[in-house]
Amino acid sequence: MRHPAVSVVMPCFNAAETLAEAVDSIRTQTLQDWELIILDDGSSDASPRIAADYQAADARIRCRAIPHQGIVAALQHACEEARGDLIARMDADDAAHPERLERQVAFMQAHPDVALCGTQVHAFGKRLRQGRARYERWINGLVSHEQMLRDLFVECPIPHPTFMLRRSDFAEVGGYQDHGWPEDYDLVMRLFLNEKRFGKIPEPLLQWRESPERLSRVDQRYSPEQFRALKRHYLLASYLKGRDTFYQWGAGEVGKAWLREWGGRNPVAVVDINPRKIGHAIHGVKVIPPEELPAPGKVFIVVAVGAPGARAEIRAWFGPRNYRELKDYLFLA
Repeated sequence: MRHPAVSVVMPCFNAAETLAEAVDSIRTQTLQDWELIILDDGSSDASPRIAADYQAADARIRCRAIPHQGIVAALQHACEEARGDLIARMDADDAAHPERLERQVAFMQAHPDVALCGTQVHAFGKRLRQGRARYERWINGLVSHEQMLRDLFVECPIPHPTFMLRRSDFAEVGGYQDHGWPEDYDLVMRLFLNEKRFGKIPEPLLQWRESPERLSRVDQRYSPEQFRALKRHYLLASYLKGRDTFYQWGAGEVGKAWLREWGGRNPVAVVDINPRKIGHAIHGVKVIPPEELPAPGKVFIVVAVGAPGARAEIRAWFGPRNYRELKDYLFLA
């Protein structure tokens, strides 16, 4: 049996209101050489019937169902069904631009060194707030591999519903895994540890639906604490691996959260510019001014700040003093 160019995997749980729009956006792609695997995760609404109707109407669509197990199990089951050399993600409540698959497949063919390709996104839906707009600008601004690597520990640099992966690389790093934290970010981190390259189409090729009921809004695995747990795990497996000591910059609300959760692997000191904090201890860690940091090449600093513009200001402080990003310091959030 001939394999399609790309397998689109779509986990589905009680998505009857949006499923048809999502499926239709795949059926109207300019690239027609695809298969769509709709994996129903124990829905109790009309989702299974809607999916079955599409399967009957289009031989490229295959429906599978499992008892409700959650997003990670649904994703992994769907990916195991995939026959294409490329696997593309699609959520059951989003809408793909007609050229999304064609553009991403062409990118992957032109860049054989890239393991994971995403696209820019445009958010739509209910209750779009200012914070969502800032997040969209940030994630859309990370296009090159170098830009994404630079901000990798701030947040996942590629929107999950835009993922397109080589199946070989996906399998090499162990596919989707459930560690109680964001499964997409975890997969990206394992690709990073295996020195895989990332890419992104610099155009919004996905309409990303925002709603208060979205899984990332209501599931504990996407809480700030679980994001920090993931980042801490992969920091210790990468930039902090083999280092006896490190420093933290940031004693504000973001920095304090990190200081509470290092779990015994505490920084030597925490840097802050607030004179009222310098000389005191926060969660048992002494606060020092930036001038007391060791010289470049003799230190590694994790920068945990959240104030708008703070990262740019701190980069401006590091630059003239020859501290190198990803060599001497790294930004967290």
